[in-house]
Amino acid sequence: MTNSPTVKHQPDDHLFLINIGENMAYQEYIKRQNEIIITHTEVPKELEGKGLGSLLAKNALQYAEENGLKLMPLCPFMATYVRKHYEEYKHLLAPGFNV
Repeated sequence: MTNSPTVKHQPDDHLFLINIGENMAYQEYIKRQNEIIITHTEVPKELEGKGLGSLLAKNALQYAEENGLKLMPLCPFMATYVRKHYEEYKHLLAPGFNV
C-alpha cells in the first residue's frame, strides 16, 4: 500500500474500521462506563499481511488511553497483540484481566 490507511471511528456502530477499495477491516467493541471491551477483529483475506489488524489494535489502545478507559481484550487477536506489547500496554488492562 502506498498511502497509510486511515482508521475511522464509528461510535454509533461500536466500530473502528479501515476501508480499502471494496474491502473493510474492522474491530468491534462494547463501551461501558470506564471500560472498552474489544470483542472482534476482522481483516478480509484480500487485506491480510498488510498490518491492518495491528493498526486497528494500536488505534483502540490509543482510544482507551485518551479516554481513560480500561481494556478488556476478549478478541483473541487483540489479546495476542497486547501480550506481545505487554510492557507498553499493561497499564490499560482492566483490573484482574490477564492476557
